[in-house]
Amino acid sequence: MKKILLLLLICSSAYQLAAKPKHQFVKITTDFGEVTIMLYNETPLHRDNFIKLAKAHFYDGTVFHRVIEKFMIQGGDPDSKKAVKGAALGEGDVGYTIPAEFRDSLFHQKGVLAAARDNNPEKASSGCQFYIVQGKVYTDSLLDSVEKKRLKFKLPQWEREVYKTKGGAPHLDQGYTVYGIVVKGLPMVDQVAAVKKDASDRPLTDIKMTVTVLKRRAARKLEQELGIGDASFHLKTNNI
Repeated sequence: MKKILLLLLICSSAYQLAAKPKHQFVKITTDFGEVTIMLYNETPLHRDNFIKLAKAHFYDGTVFHRVIEKFMIQGGDPDSKKAVKGAALGEGDVGYTIPAEFRDSLFHQKGVLAAARDNNPEKASSGCQFYIVQGKVYTDSLLDSVEKKRLKFKLPQWEREVYKTKGGAPHLDQGYTVYGIVVKGLPMVDQVAAVKKDASDRPLTDIKMTVTVLKRRAARKLEQELGIGDASFHLKTNNI
């Protein structure tokens, strides 16, 4: 009987690992370490585009070209692969944009992946450039000021609590599409954000990246490890 139970447990574990993961994950590796990011299913256009570019090795060799401490680290400019030291970056693209995918439940807490964009009226996203939020911790009075001067709408109380504990960049909410969140390796963002940079916020020493997509088995194993059970997992990531 014990052997049968053991066999059933082994088969059950193997089935769970072989099952299709509920989310897709990407890993960004730099000299400062790596982050693993879960892409949100609620933003399928951005999710699928990022996966497509990552699988094509589009991001490999690009750099974090704009770094602002207590705000964010930005990368994904294809021109950065061969840019000389001190050259201005941030204008490179892939020739298309992605329609905005704003979701009330997705906001600029620390660790989120979001799409950069220019000042187009539709707020369509760059087809390739992205940023990861480092942000800062806010007080109620600071959040009140952001709501009044920048957002023109009220933040839900539970979001305010995240900004007051974990931190982020609330002034960007509903203006830039959030489409993923760091689930492992968040200290890398802090380290990159703290490097020395020039007057254009480009790091003095290039921080190159490699972006890979987690394979199905690895993604499923990570979901089990983190307890990711449904599409609303982003509501439970405050302590990651």
